[in-house]
Amino acid sequence: MRERLESILARTEKARAWGAAALPLQSLLNREGYVPIKTRLTVDDLDLLMAAREELLCFAELGLRLLDLHQPRDAGGITSDAAHPILRCRSCMWRWPCPTFRAMSEALESLPPAIPREEAVLAGVPLGGFSEVDAPGPLEAVAPGRPVAAHL
Repeated sequence: MRERLESILARTEKARAWGAAALPLQSLLNREGYVPIKTRLTVDDLDLLMAAREELLCFAELGLRLLDLHQPRDAGGITSDAAHPILRCRSCMWRWPCPTFRAMSEALESLPPAIPREEAVLAGVPLGGFSEVDAPGPLEAVAPGRPVAAHL
C-alpha cells in the first residue's frame, strides 16, 4: 500500500498544476458543455490524467472510511466538568482529536477550496477572457468547433 501511495505522490508531483490555468477557460464552454482547447502535454501529465479520476474517487472513499472509524466518543469515567466530558477516539482510543483525525484535518485544510462555477460567478470571480498574463499555463484557447490537439 505504501508503494502505491508513494508512486501516486511521485507521479502527481511530476505533473503540472492546472488549476489557475483552467479557471479562465470556464467562460469558453460551448453549447455542448465542452471547452475546445489545444495543449502541450508531457508524459507525466498524461500519466496523471489517465488515472486521476479513479485515484481521486479511491482517496475520497478512503478518507470517508477513515473519518467513520475515527470519531469521538465519551471516554466514561469521572470528570469534574460534566458539560464537557473527556472524549476519546472510538477506534484508536487516543484522546480526541486523535492523531489520525488531526492528520486528515491538517491535510484537507491545506487544500484551497474548490469553487463550483455557479458560486464563482455569484461571488464575482472573473471567469471571462484571459491573456498570457492571466493564464500563463499550458492551455491555449482554440476557436469553437475546432478539434482539440494535444502536442506531445
